[in-house]
Amino acid sequence: MNEEAAKAELARLAALLAKANEAYHGQDAPEISDAEYDSLKRRNAEIEARFPALKRADSASEQVGAAPSEGFAKVKHAVRMLSLGNAFEEGDVAEFTGRVAKFLGIEESALSFTAEPKIDGLSLSLRYERGELVQAATRGDGETGENVTENARTIANIPQKLTGAPEVLEVRGEVYMRHDDFEALNVAQEARGAKTFANPRNAAAGSLRQLDATITRARPLAFFAYAWGEVSDPLADTQMKAILRLKDLGFETNPLTALCAGTDELIEHYNKIGTARPELPYDIDGVVYKVNDLALQERLGFRSTTPRWAVAHKFPAELAWTRLEAIDIQVGRTGALSPVARLVPVTVGGVVVSNATLHNEDYIKGRDNKGEDIRGGKDIRIGDLVQVYRAGDVIPKIADVDLSQRPESAVPYAFPTVCPECGSDAIREEGDAVRRCMGGLICPAQAVEKLKHFVSRKAFDIDGLGAKQIEMFYGDDQLPIREPADIFTLERRDADNLTKLKNREGWGARSAEKLFEAIDEKRKIGFARLLFALGIRHVGEQAGKLFANYYLSWEAFVNAVRAAEDESSAAWAELLNIDGVGEVMARALVTAFAQEYERESIERLVAELEIEDAEAVSSDSPVAGKTLVFTGALEKMTRAEAKARAESLGAKVSGSVSAKTDLLIAGPGAGSKAKKAAELGIETIDEDGWIALVAGL
Repeated sequence: MNEEAAKAELARLAALLAKANEAYHGQDAPEISDAEYDSLKRRNAEIEARFPALKRADSASEQVGAAPSEGFAKVKHAVRMLSLGNAFEEGDVAEFTGRVAKFLGIEESALSFTAEPKIDGLSLSLRYERGELVQAATRGDGETGENVTENARTIANIPQKLTGAPEVLEVRGEVYMRHDDFEALNVAQEARGAKTFANPRNAAAGSLRQLDATITRARPLAFFAYAWGEVSDPLADTQMKAILRLKDLGFETNPLTALCAGTDELIEHYNKIGTARPELPYDIDGVVYKVNDLALQERLGFRSTTPRWAVAHKFPAELAWTRLEAIDIQVGRTGALSPVARLVPVTVGGVVVSNATLHNEDYIKGRDNKGEDIRGGKDIRIGDLVQVYRAGDVIPKIADVDLSQRPESAVPYAFPTVCPECGSDAIREEGDAVRRCMGGLICPAQAVEKLKHFVSRKAFDIDGLGAKQIEMFYGDDQLPIREPADIFTLERRDADNLTKLKNREGWGARSAEKLFEAIDEKRKIGFARLLFALGIRHVGEQAGKLFANYYLSWEAFVNAVRAAEDESSAAWAELLNIDGVGEVMARALVTAFAQEYERESIERLVAELEIEDAEAVSSDSPVAGKTLVFTGALEKMTRAEAKARAESLGAKVSGSVSAKTDLLIAGPGAGSKAKKAAELGIETIDEDGWIALVAGL
């Protein structure tokens, strides 16, 4: 894979994983399997490792969960709730233990780990003050969750009061539903003519996130404690002792948690739990390993979204065989033509599935994006007997094709070269894994999907204007919404229109009034959220925040992007120098504002809005917002540990010295970097100076 192909693939993966995160964490309605999600994240990580300079601001490696629902009050976590990195093979586990030892600069034999079942439920944080339960919150996006305190109080095995606990204690764990309770709930739901749940995880998540706590009370939920957040006094000095302390305080902890001396014992316990898995009364999807010594956990610290001291060893997915009846093509907001397999319904792991993602034309042909064989090079044809897998209520992935069962009439699938929605050419650019419709906004599918994105929860999130309403208004001849600005002129146009919205089927005076009020409420919006809402290719939620934090005001941002149309300009160079911005993202941004129709559409929208500037980053840390470079041999900590510490204090760590470098930390053996820093007049300190600078922070 060359650099250009890597950029395109990282962009594709960012879009797929962002959509999957929102579906799983935000909507409790997964659209792809856990195994497929893990595979996509793994590929993303592999490409980023090979091309670190191409890492995107909206990379999945920088994201946790999804934004909290607007239906609940927000809770800012005192200590972030992060996700876990994954291990899939025994070799991955050995790599994890080796990586921990290398980071700490100690022998693997000096380490011990806990191993516990990974419960397939919904993460929950319980805050106790002076022994009283005062707050419960979901993970949300890791920084901010949903306040579900009243709902959590209804869960029988969550203590309302604690005796002997620290003054402040945040207990974290998983809300889940037992198999027998899940079956009984579905029987009751069916008897009432209500919606049944596909699996215990969705049932637990949906039950905890009810706006009416009386509904949650009627649902058979339970809670396993396995971690903690903010705590005024340490629970213990090891992970295992801390878990036992939580048990003594009255929390249910998992009895299968064990202490293991190294990789071999971790694998042995993984296999033991895997063997017991079919008989367990609840769902698990792997085993979590954690460094036992809490002092070492603190030294190891965190990456952007995962702790260095823990990893989840996932179980393989479940499989089933069925027939492929058809292949449909769906067109997304970026024009991407996405093939979807329509299957003869089949039960996989207790859930009936009838659709599968087929990714792109290479995948159908039996090749990956590097041109190498997958499934042994076997292509996928309509009529084939295919093997599918899933790990939850999700669209599965095709794992294999049984050629011995292929009908004689089956022919290779011809991927369309024109858009099925508008008839425009569908082009596959060099280095891109996806074929895209060139129709732009003349393509109804793209226009509608862009508008749906614009009003989605992480974008403008207009109450009463969802996907169905967008489809209705897009096709309306009297009161159309064809571009974002049309939303904010809707009330004025309705006043001038003889056929009022309130008189239409499905609407009334109050519902029309409420829609207009909801639209008006969203005229004031933050810079980052607006940029994300525009749906510019390669510019996701994290990229929106990145640009907002850098340029601060919308006006400064637009002026800079317009100036960057000349790729020989200082503005273009400055755009590329923003940490996390590569050429693909920068060019997509510049192109969007350079195209007359798109730029004018944005200008019409902006004229209707009040855009809030981003706030400048503030911190008590002396290195917050500064760019640091470490060079030479560090003797009192590993380079990785020093870098992690700097980033935790708000600094950016670079691998090279430039005019933008603020501080060089030079250990023994510093060479060309120290010389260049001296030439540029950059402040240089030694390791002791660095330790003194950040001491006590």
